[in-house]
Amino acid sequence: MKIQEASLGKTNKRPLWPLLLIGAGVIVLIAALASILLNSGEDSTSNAANSGQEIPFSQIARVDVATAKNASDSGGAVIVDVRDEVYFNDGHIPGAISIPLNELESRVGELDPADWIILYCT
Repeated sequence: MKIQEASLGKTNKRPLWPLLLIGAGVIVLIAALASILLNSGEDSTSNAANSGQEIPFSQIARVDVATAKNASDSGGAVIVDVRDEVYFNDGHIPGAISIPLNELESRVGELDPADWIILYCT
């Protein structure tokens, strides 16, 4: 009986430092992977073109940021932000028009087809 009584009162505490070390390692690994994915340095269009993959909606011309900015600054293009209103209000390209993607078909008449229209969602 004494053995059982002694074992019932005794707690088996394990040190927490190995678990904390493993947890910290997992967090560092996740952060490193996220950093690699977010900072790949190439846009998806060039990745698809270089890898031989088909570019989605290839009939739609792609415009790099510098060209779009120059065209917008000079008045040669209309910039349309197709994100939801919440994201647009959070921040957008100066001078951009907000037409959320789910409204684009019904509001396309607001745009002049003679204009160079550049849509963006990021």
